[in-house]
Amino acid sequence: MIYCVVPEPLADELYPKLAGYYEDDPNVTVIVDRRKKERRLPGSTGGGQREVRDRRRARITGDFAPLTAGD
Repeated sequence: MIYCVVPEPLADELYPKLAGYYEDDPNVTVIVDRRKKERRLPGSTGGGQREVRDRRRARITGDFAPLTAGD
């Protein structure tokens, strides 16, 4: 699905044209962006609840057994 997002100030002019242009394409939906404010504020670090984890297996502690010449 492809969304063609029209800014609200331009919706009266552009929405009918774009909706008509894409009416035969079932993969495109024309929508009007009606958000009033930005959800992500500049400089915001978010909720601070995200945990970053290393998915790799932890290394086993200790040393390897010594190598001998005949093995």
